[in-house]
Amino acid sequence: MAVYETANYEPRKAVPGLVARLRMLWLDELDARLAPLDLRAADYLVLVTLATGDVETASSVCSVLAHDPGAMTRKIDALEKRGLVRRVRSDEDRRAIKLELTPEGRKLYPKALAAAVATANEFLEGFTKSEVKSLESFLQRILDNAEATVKG
Repeated sequence: MAVYETANYEPRKAVPGLVARLRMLWLDELDARLAPLDLRAADYLVLVTLATGDVETASSVCSVLAHDPGAMTRKIDALEKRGLVRRVRSDEDRRAIKLELTPEGRKLYPKALAAAVATANEFLEGFTKSEVKSLESFLQRILDNAEATVKG
């Protein structure tokens, strides 16, 4: 059963448009909150991806963040130049280059995470924890559907 119909579809009020606008506003606000740490939201996204152990390589960071490989290489170069990220050869496959946070990156990460949590909490003002858990569940279902469609 279709949720939307072309006859009455309002792109800015529909889920995709709302999610896109929310993402833009969240990244803009996160940029502002990270400025005192000399970070941008894009930097934070790389740091959090590496800190949580979700990925280890530049290509996997690109996949997780759906980011252009060239732009990601420049972002990683910049983070490496700042001493927050380093490239290391894989012990399992000497051809592979892994990424990891440096001690300075691990030290900065909790401060960046605090800015992200503060932003999320501000955006969720007035919601109960139960409502947020329901929203997370709904969004996860949408993501699961989207991933199944793409793989499909």
